[in-house]
Amino acid sequence: MTTFVVLSDTHGRRGAVDKVRALFAENDYIVHLGDGAGDMRETAREYPEKTYVLHGNCDFSAALEECVIETGDGSVFCCHGHRYGVKSGRERLAARARELGCEVALYGHTHEAKTEEIGGVLCVCPGALGAYADPSYCYLVLHRGKATPTLVSVAGK
Repeated sequence: MTTFVVLSDTHGRRGAVDKVRALFAENDYIVHLGDGAGDMRETAREYPEKTYVLHGNCDFSAALEECVIETGDGSVFCCHGHRYGVKSGRERLAARARELGCEVALYGHTHEAKTEEIGGVLCVCPGALGAYADPSYCYLVLHRGKATPTLVSVAGK
C-alpha cells in the first residue's frame, strides 16, 4: 500500500499548509501540484526523499513541470494542469497519463476538488488549499493497482 497527501493552489498561504503538516510524516509521498510551490520549501527540506513540488502558472520559484511517481502499487502522473487545458476538460490530461503508462493523473489549477475516470485514467484534483475555494486536499491510497482518492475538506482558510 502506498499513500499520498496531495495539495494544490495554496497561493502563498503557508498557514494552510501548516493545517495538514501533521500528515506529512505518516505518508509515503507529499505532492503539491503548483501555484504556491514556494509554500513547500520547508516541507521539501524536511522530507526531500518524498516531496514532489510542481510548477503552476502563478509560480516563480523552481519546481517540476510534470513528473511520474512510480510505486510498487501503480504509477501516478502529476502536473498543475494548465498546459492540458483542465478547466475545459481532462481528456488531454488523461491521454498524457496513458501515454506515460499511468493509471492516475493528479492536477490542480481549477480550484475544484474532483475525481473522475476518463479512458481508464483516474483524474484527481485535490481542490485548492488557498483562499479561492473551500479549502481541501486529497488523501490518495494505491494498493495492488487500485487507486482510492479521498477528498478532505479543511475547516477555515
